[in-house]
Amino acid sequence: MQNWYVYIAKAKTQRFYTGISDNPEKRIIKHNSGIGSRFAVEQGPLELIYVSLPFKSKSGARIREVQIKKWSREKKLKLINGIWI
Repeated sequence: MQNWYVYIAKAKTQRFYTGISDNPEKRIIKHNSGIGSRFAVEQGPLELIYVSLPFKSKSGARIREVQIKKWSREKKLKLINGIWI
C-alpha cells in the first residue's frame, strides 16, 4: 500500500505552496526542475519545509491539502513549527 503526504514548500518569494505526493522530496526536485506547477516555475525554487504524517489514501491527503490551503499564513506557520492546531 502506498502512503501519501501533504507537504508545504516555501518559495524564494516567501510564499507557501501546499501539495500532495507519495514522495515529497522527489516532487520538490521536479518542481525545481521546471516540471510541475506554474507556481513553482514563477515563484521558485521551492524549499520543502513541512511533510505530514502518512495518509493511507490519496483522497485522504487531498482532503487535508484542501483544508490547509484555506488557512491563513499564520495558521500554516503554526503547523510548520509543530504548534498543535
